[in-house]
Amino acid sequence: MRPTGRLHLGHLVGALGNWVPLQEQYDCFYFVADWHALTTDYADTAQLTTYAYENVADWIGAGLDPEKSTFFIQSLVPEHAELLLLLSMVIPIPWLERVPTYKDQQAQLADKDLSTLGFLAYPLLQTADVAMYDANFVPVGKDQVVHLEFSREAVRRFNQFFGDVLVEPQPLLTPVSLLPGLDNRKMSKSYGNAIDLSDDAETVTKKVRQMFTDPKRIRADIPGTVEGNPVFVYHDAFNPDKAEVDDLKTRYRAGKVGDVEVKTKLARALNTYLDPIRERRAAMLADPVGLRDIVVEGSKRARAVAKETLGRVREAMKITYG
Repeated sequence: MRPTGRLHLGHLVGALGNWVPLQEQYDCFYFVADWHALTTDYADTAQLTTYAYENVADWIGAGLDPEKSTFFIQSLVPEHAELLLLLSMVIPIPWLERVPTYKDQQAQLADKDLSTLGFLAYPLLQTADVAMYDANFVPVGKDQVVHLEFSREAVRRFNQFFGDVLVEPQPLLTPVSLLPGLDNRKMSKSYGNAIDLSDDAETVTKKVRQMFTDPKRIRADIPGTVEGNPVFVYHDAFNPDKAEVDDLKTRYRAGKVGDVEVKTKLARALNTYLDPIRERRAAMLADPVGLRDIVVEGSKRARAVAKETLGRVREAMKITYG
């Protein structure tokens, strides 16, 4: 994950919720992609390391275990940069320019100058991130398979020149749930329409009260629409009391319940869900030395693997001088 801000519920249902069970089945590497953050946010790096540590605290809060998986910081494993450089020797520039998100992000982030080599080459850095650890699988949703395909092509081309040196990663399809923002737009830090994992109970309750509902329902006795209504999307995702949710939906459709009751019960369910996450997160942030040790030790483990991979790559490319 890129440390460009605090993590929110969208990250939890879209990625973290899938990462947690994977650590019971696979040897997992989870890293803070601080170099990737620089590809778009290079003009302001003041909060980069703060967000990096907070992101790791959020991972632990969500249930990831540094004893079961390897946590590391991308820039603490400089071998990623060397592998990026070596891969760049054989990857044609048009391959990078045709990556779907290249022009899309330039259009979406028109206020930023993204005409940089770092931004152009970010898919190749992602390839280095994955290939460095002989990754057999990368957890992605169906909509992200196309991004991984670039890495697969890049590895194949490299191997055509130098032999079967790098492992071609396969997608490990995971369910991706998309939460709407509180205002029913796409959830985004820039829109300020998300509930952060770090929000306290009072803040969560306040944000829920402001949530978008059915705009046609100006009184509680008017039948309302449940489908696509963000309040009920969140109920379905986070309220384990299905009987309560079904009752609210029935009464909402019939015009027999007000938004206040629906939102009050959602806020209660959300805070119950988030309480243990916030508790674990707060414990990690209260121990900055312990948190730093986790990422430093994890980065050392990752770097040991990276050095082995780079040794194999250098040998295949006939650039060893020992």
